[in-house]
Amino acid sequence: MEAKKNILTYEGLKKYEDELEHLKVVVRKEVAQKIKEARAQGDLSENAEYDAAKDEQRDIEARIEELEKILKNAEVIVEDEVDLDKINIGCKVKIRDMTEKEDLEYKIVGSTERTA
Repeated sequence: MEAKKNILTYEGLKKYEDELEHLKVVVRKEVAQKIKEARAQGDLSENAEYDAAKDEQRDIEARIEELEKILKNAEVIVEDEVDLDKINIGCKVKIRDMTEKEDLEYKIVGSTERTA
């Protein structure tokens, strides 16, 4: 069974690559240090700091796995090649909010790509 392609803009690809690198290089070390410090406090059976650090570690590893899957199956849209006569991934669209009398601009991205 072929894996689902994750359609991304170049910006989305870069954002996910940066997040993955940060999680692997910085956050993993920070969480490992928290676990080490919590272990040094003794009894782990009633150590809330240890439990919280292990939960954080689990969440981070899950996010790393998710990002690796997204990037493994990424298909990047070349925005210079997008047909601007149709609304498609990579396009920017402007709409007019008639209530507020202002123009809003949105960039269309694939369903995998989160915008913030």
